[in-house]
Formats: sequence, C-alpha cells, structure tokens
Amino acid sequence: MVTTRPRITARLAGAMLAALSIMAAAAGQSEAASPSDVFTIANYPVEARAKDAVTAKTQALADGQQAALRSLLRRLVPVTAYQRLKSLPPLKAADFLDGVSVRTETNSSTEYIATLDFSFQQGAIRDTLTRNAIPFVDTQAPQTVVVPLWRAKETGELTGGRGSWFASWDGLDLTHTLAPVKLEPLKPGIGADAVRAVIETPAKLNQIFTGEYKTDRIVLALGEPDLSGTKLVVTLAGTDAAGSFSLKRTYKISGGDVAYTQELAAVVALGILEGRWKAAKAGASGGVDTQTGSGVQIVAEFATLSEWNEIRSKILDTDGAFDVAIGSVSARSAEVTLRHNGGIDGLVQAFAAHGLTLDNAGGTWRVRSTF
Repeated sequence: MVTTRPRITARLAGAMLAALSIMAAAAGQSEAASPSDVFTIANYPVEARAKDAVTAKTQALADGQQAALRSLLRRLVPVTAYQRLKSLPPLKAADFLDGVSVRTETNSSTEYIATLDFSFQQGAIRDTLTRNAIPFVDTQAPQTVVVPLWRAKETGELTGGRGSWFASWDGLDLTHTLAPVKLEPLKPGIGADAVRAVIETPAKLNQIFTGEYKTDRIVLALGEPDLSGTKLVVTLAGTDAAGSFSLKRTYKISGGDVAYTQELAAVVALGILEGRWKAAKAGASGGVDTQTGSGVQIVAEFATLSEWNEIRSKILDTDGAFDVAIGSVSARSAEVTLRHNGGIDGLVQAFAAHGLTLDNAGGTWRVRSTF
C-alpha cells in the first residue's frame, strides 16, 4: 500500500491556498521575475511508502505532480472561478509537466521522501484554461514587504525579529507566486506607537515605515495568542499591490500546537495577499470592480431580526468595504450593495474574518453568518 503525507504547507497550498503558494519581483528595486516563475510549484514535499523503494518513488512523483498541478490552477484562477475548475476534464499532470528538480531526497527499502520543484508548460496551461473559458491571472504583482510581528500573551511585549512566527512565513515558497513577498524584521527605529497607528489606520502608512523599508508597499502581520492561549489572532494591515487594507482572523490552537497554527495562519495570509492581487488584476469580477463601478449586489440571509442586526453591523464594519447601501429588508433577507478595495476575492476573505460566508448561488451573491 502506498501512502503520501505532505507537510502542512504543501497540503494547505494545494487545498486552502486554493480557497485560499508564493513569489519574486520588486518594482524598481529587484529584478523582475521570469514569467515562467508562476508556473512552478516549488519546495513541494512528497512522501510515499510501498513494497519497494522504486515503487515508492514512482508513486511519490506521480502523486506529487498531480497535487502540484491542482495547486497551480488554484494559484492562477480567482477564488470566484474555482467552481469552474470542476468543469475541466480529468487532467494528467504528466501532460503539462515541463520538469522536476530535486531539492532534497532520502529513501529506504520501502519509503521515499523528497522536496521537489515542479515546473509546468505555460502555453499548455494557458490554452487549457482559455479553451474552457476559465479566467486566470499569470502576471506577478510588484513585491510587498511583510513584517511579521509577535505580541507575547504573558507580557504584551511586541517583537519583530526572527522567531517561530517569522519562521512560519520564511518556510513558505516566497518566489513562485502571484503576490511576491520580501520578509523583513521590524526596523530598530520603529516603535510600538507607529506599529499601532498602521494597524488601526492602514491607509496612513507613515514616512517612518516607507523611509525605513524604502517602499510604500508594506504589510504588518501581527500574531498574538488570546488571553486564554487557545486561539491565535492574526492581523494584516498596511498596503500591498492591491491597496491599503486591514484584516483580522482567529485560529484555534488545537492540542496546544502553536507552531502548527502559526504555519496555517501564514499560509492563509499569503493566500489573502494573492487573492487581493488576482481580484485587482481581473478587474470587474462577478459584478465587482475593484476600484470603480456600482459595486456588488448581495442578499443577506437571516432567521431573526437580531441576526440581521448582527450581520448588518459586521458588513458595515468590514475592512476595505465602502459605499455600503442597505436596500429593501424582508422578514428573512435584505438587499445590500457595496464595493471593496480588494474586489470580490478580498470581500470574501474580509467577510470570513467577521464570521460571514459569501458565496454565489445561481448568479446571486448571498451572505450569511458562518456560525
């Protein structure tokens, strides 16, 4: 029997980064990335066990390239078009594979473990998506500086150097993505008050930050356990290639495994940055223009008036949302029109941070409480 068990970064990049894989290209500072970079799924761990070493390696390579292809499609396609991927005929990764590079590998008589880079043929991928009328984005964003920050539960002390939270980001593939990221520690000249100001009002990224980092695309990624120590709260705030934004999400720390939760949160956060860029590049998507136009029309669904009041409050407080207008309200639903500076992908993620689920059913965007 053959088994595969990729670590969390591969598993989430293939499933969650779906709905939620990563980068290089700095505007005016670094060399532009090759267009082929986004068609490479790098640093992908594979593992398989079988009756002998040859069979284990063959299976690991086959399973790995198939999973990498799925990750690539989800990287390129906006979240709002993920459902269309289901309409694709069964695709064999071997038909699209351009090459495999081995970073590390070990094996025994029955097991094969490796970290691989899978490169896919640009033309074949583009042709397949175009032929099936599936929208995609394969242009990388200008590079964004991400500053991982950590606030200790016990003391409230804010640190911005290397640590487990920084390592969670650093362990991801930071070269092959649509939203390139450069990790930086917090500069010594930046104090807690300046950090707090950006988190509270990301559009006011001040000269202290832009002067220290030599760019106006800076996102602070603040991680902090809650008072109970059972949840990890992550706040993203600043300006990326899609504009200014602020977003907060909470993750349950299962079994006290903080490191696992940090890695999960880092993967999701990078997926959010990538989703915002895809929305900005795609322009109007599902009735939403990322910057202009009349916005998106959604139907809020609820069971009671108190639930509607809670949903309405969350919508009005959603980070990045503007021009919010409440239309007709019935006993079970309400019509809402709004715009979001991250497009529909950004709105989906921003709503999720507030405990709201936004999906498209029969051409109508519907929002409801997640719990």
